Amino acid sequence: MRLGGRVTGNGNHTHSVRSVLLYDLSRYLLGRHYTLAKFKGDLIAGLTIASLCIPQDIGYSKLANLPPEIGLYSSFVPPLIYPLMGTSKDIAMGPVAVVSLMLGTLLQNEIDPKKNPMEYRRLAFTATFFAGLTEAALGFFSFLKKGLMLGCFCSVELADYFDRCIIPGIPSDHKGKKNKKLFWISAIAPLTSVIVSTFFVYITHADKHGVAIVKNIKKGINPPSAGLIYFTGPLALKGFKIGVVTGLIALTESIAIGRTFAAMNDYPLDGNKEMMALGTMNIVGSLTSCYITTGGFGRSAVNCLAGCKTAASNMIMSIVVLLTLLFITPLFKYTPNAILSSIIITAVIGLIDYKAAYVIWKVDKLDFLACLGAFFGVIFSSVEYGLLTAVGIKTLLSYLQLNFLRRTVVDIDTSGVHALEELLRALEKQKIQLILVNPGPEVIHKLRAAKFIERIGEDKIFLTVTDAVKKFAPKALDSV
Repeated sequence: MRLGGRVTGNGNHTHSVRSVLLYDLSRYLLGRHYTLAKFKGDLIAGLTIASLCIPQDIGYSKLANLPPEIGLYSSFVPPLIYPLMGTSKDIAMGPVAVVSLMLGTLLQNEIDPKKNPMEYRRLAFTATFFAGLTEAALGFFSFLKKGLMLGCFCSVELADYFDRCIIPGIPSDHKGKKNKKLFWISAIAPLTSVIVSTFFVYITHADKHGVAIVKNIKKGINPPSAGLIYFTGPLALKGFKIGVVTGLIALTESIAIGRTFAAMNDYPLDGNKEMMALGTMNIVGSLTSCYITTGGFGRSAVNCLAGCKTAASNMIMSIVVLLTLLFITPLFKYTPNAILSSIIITAVIGLIDYKAAYVIWKVDKLDFLACLGAFFGVIFSSVEYGLLTAVGIKTLLSYLQLNFLRRTVVDIDTSGVHALEELLRALEKQKIQLILVNPGPEVIHKLRAAKFIERIGEDKIFLTVTDAVKKFAPKALDSV
């Protein structure tokens, strides 16, 4: 049998027919440089994240007050599109907790999901369409003008900061699990929990004794939903507003995660293409009964640790979800809601990074004030008001600093420290030393508080450029 230009034996042809078909499809879609070795890595990673995403999707759809099958739909169509347009090999697409919760909160402020479930669903698809349109528009206009691109990334950086304030769990220095060889245990734990709990509910008839269960999940692939989207009227405007807010949050999370893994694995990430890919995913998703999808940190980390080689692992995951929709969904009928809630809590609790909040407090008290604004805004109101509170505080502080500190750079905030850490990682991979010359006392104080000075060493700080050159490149002075 000839496979991708290589001749293989005939002994195991029945065993590998499905793998061959998947490989040929992936190679056709992703190009001639897609090899069998890459496919094997993507196959393992795709199967692994599929075992994680299926129970998560059912749970996340409940956060959005949507039927469980819509959560599964959203991990079928969008992940098929991303590998054709995206540039991150590690990111895994699908519904995520923060966006699902935010979407559900905003939608139920407009329509009661229990009294008008169909209208609620239509508004969800409308919001998803406009979320995708917002993301794609940002990518398109950024492509046309470099200035717009710069402005967009500045806004993403700002939004990323506030996203960290609310759930500061997209760590820039993510290093994976403590034992990378055992990552598969946490990856299959949600599905194993669902299978075991479903089995016990079924044999004990616990659903007849007060245990809430998922009940029926519709079989079959995504039905078209283009005719359900509101393009005119007051609900179209409401869908637009919700879509813009949730779309920006989804975009922020995905780009932040993509940049984290791109920096960690040393490959370029094209933010322009990422925005276009996310936008296209959600536009097509809104037409095929999906709600807003983006890159999820948990499943992306598992995807990376499982050894994915390209974004084709998303396609493998999508195919597994398709098979689930076609054949397996009736088996989830007796899945208890409690186990889905525990899966969501487990996924979200790891995103709460109190250490990051403590570093913000030590480095910049004003940044911490914005962090508190976001935190209490979300606790006492909602996610969008928390963001608006933090944006207002940060904008006011930035205005005051720009207008009353008309000097050279004498200070640094947490975003600046984060940028220096990214620069240091990039230089270390190229075996280039980072040296600081004449930093102000406030800068030194905050870099020490963030333990950045410990990383580069006290011997890498100099008063003048001449002093630095004397130590590290003395011959350069002789030639002057």
